Formats: sequence, C-alpha cells, structure tokens
Amino acid sequence: MNRFFGYGSLVNRRTHAYPNLTRHTVTGWRRAWRHTPLQEAAFLTAVPDTASEIDGVTADVPGGDWAALDLREAAYVRTPLSDGTRIYHIPEKMHGPAPRTHPILLSYLDVVVQGFLTEFGATGVARFFDTTDGWDAPIRNDRDVPIYPRAQTLSLEEQAIVDENLARIGAIARVS
Repeated sequence: MNRFFGYGSLVNRRTHAYPNLTRHTVTGWRRAWRHTPLQEAAFLTAVPDTASEIDGVTADVPGGDWAALDLREAAYVRTPLSDGTRIYHIPEKMHGPAPRTHPILLSYLDVVVQGFLTEFGATGVARFFDTTDGWDAPIRNDRDVPIYPRAQTLSLEEQAIVDENLARIGAIARVS
C-alpha cells in the first residue's frame, strides 16, 4: 500500500499536494512533542499508546515514490500500520536526549490547527490538543516572522481558535 497517515502538519492540505486525502483515525497511538538535539524547536510525533487513538488523514504516495515525503520527514522513521498505511514517528531514543526542552513554534502549531479545523472542525481541534502530550514545553510566538518552513497565514478567527485552545490547556505563547 502506498498511503501514509498524517497526524500533524500533513493534515493541512496547504502544505503538500498528495492526492486522495481522506480523514482517518488510528488506534494505539498518541501525539507528543519530542525534543531532540537536531533542531532548536520541538517536533510533533506519534508515540505508541494502546489506550489512545488519534485523528489525522491518509493520502496516496503517487507511484510509491516515497523519496520526497521521506525528505520532508527526514527526522522521522516510516513504520507500517496494521492496515499497511505508513506512519512517520520519532522513536523515543532515536536522536538521543535534548540538552533542554525546546520550544514549540507557534507557526508550526498554527499550520497543524488550521489543517485540523478544515478537516475536523472545532471539535477536532480540541481533540488534537487533548490527544497530544508535552504542552508543558515553552511556546515560541513566531507568528509575525515565522520560522516554520511551511508556515501559513491564518485568519484572525483561526488564530483565536489556536489561542483559546492553548489557554484551555494552560499553555501560553511567549513573544519570540
């Protein structure tokens, strides 16, 4: 099978052109912010968790040519799920421990939430926040000058949804 499951920025259709994107839920996984020495910002990853399930999307990899997606997801390992769909994730000890907790880029989070809002609505956005661990990391507010390479422009309404959910879980975006 030449399909992948995306649970973060790949949910946002504006960040890629992979065809036949459909909403999907996988069981046995949970999202988490992972801190590695590879970069100064936290990565969003999926971690095995038999008691959890996460929403996301599946899409085709045309011709089974995984090279471009592997390049985009270079810090991750591609693993087949039980249905043959592949998921990219960062195993806990893959990159070694980070010397400190790295910030979550608000521009990255904005892209993820914009995708979830489009695909799953406000309820899906809340579920994203509730099925993701690691919100104790600092959040770097880089909205005005985005660091995330696939940053998107959010409407004021979309920004408010991100900010309201951060407040709901007790996380605060700090000025960059």
